[in-house]
Amino acid sequence: MRISSIEAIVLRLPRVTAACDGTQDTCLIRVDTDAGITGWGEADSAPTVIKAIVDAPLSHQLCDGLANALTGADPLAVHVCRQRMLQAANYYGRSAAGLHAMAGVETALWDIAGKAYGQPVSHLLGGPHCDRFRAYCSILFADTPALTYDLARRHADLGFTAIKFGWGPMGQDAATDTALVREARRGAGSDIDILVDAGQVWDWRTALDRAGSFADCGILLLEEPLAPDDLDGYARLCARSPVPIAAGEAEARLEDFEALLRQGGLDWIQPDPGRCGIWTMVQAGRLAASLHRRMANHSFKSGITMAASLHALSACPGGELFEYCMSDSPLRHQVTRESFTLENGRVPVPTGPGLGVTVVQDTIDRYRVA
Repeated sequence: MRISSIEAIVLRLPRVTAACDGTQDTCLIRVDTDAGITGWGEADSAPTVIKAIVDAPLSHQLCDGLANALTGADPLAVHVCRQRMLQAANYYGRSAAGLHAMAGVETALWDIAGKAYGQPVSHLLGGPHCDRFRAYCSILFADTPALTYDLARRHADLGFTAIKFGWGPMGQDAATDTALVREARRGAGSDIDILVDAGQVWDWRTALDRAGSFADCGILLLEEPLAPDDLDGYARLCARSPVPIAAGEAEARLEDFEALLRQGGLDWIQPDPGRCGIWTMVQAGRLAASLHRRMANHSFKSGITMAASLHALSACPGGELFEYCMSDSPLRHQVTRESFTLENGRVPVPTGPGLGVTVVQDTIDRYRVA
């Protein structure tokens, strides 16, 4: 079996705003083979940039587009294909968007492999350690503390045992920050865990002050209070914080997750398979477990990334929490036929071959950017 073509498909809603919501657009990756098996992936990055990286023509040996580099390759040799992509993008793509594009292609290759072998991706990765994960409802803070209370109340009875509030007005001032978290807690009630995603808004001293304030609300963790590269700040914060600190959604290389864990001292890492790829997510999760740290996925995209996250989580010992994006965007809910229904607050890992999801062509046709 050989790869016959790779296509990057940009989907976009008619109106896109500056809100930190990755379901307003996306880039799907379709990999076709001469055996008639098609695999699907998704990259969480700037979609048109990803498409350019996939579609780029040959420039020279270390500067080639991913589709050109992999056409004719064996899709079942996933790690060989990873190395070919790394070599092709050596001059321009060894980090950031280059790796995001590779992550989308890699996910499609795992999907093909699972379909070819008649097995879920989790089994190919050596799992599952767990066949379902505790899901947390992932939403953005409302514009005010009062509206955040109402938002928490509306989501408290949906069957989740945890809710994460993120971004929005967080970071304006101490009083507003504390009020947002206090009203989130009050609206959700005492039986639901609260997670706070600060959105990279503080230095370590301010983050430590906020962590102290939020501890009184009994939050489960504080996510991304600092800039992704502030390893020294994370080390200082994690050594002193009264609440667990999480980060890592922006990372795409295993060595960067390792630095966050070893140098930064993080309590939780949050890999996104649409940025780092399924295999790097599994490696990072296993490293975290070996250091007695914890892992949850980051996923604010379609059912393709949700499925990839579940398979990777299930291949890691100690994987616990699953991010369940609550955006009402059709690019969140209508790209795959599967909807990932909660069962007693948990989401099962798909059991079908490959990723175990079916892409809806009508959704692609409706939102595709020519």
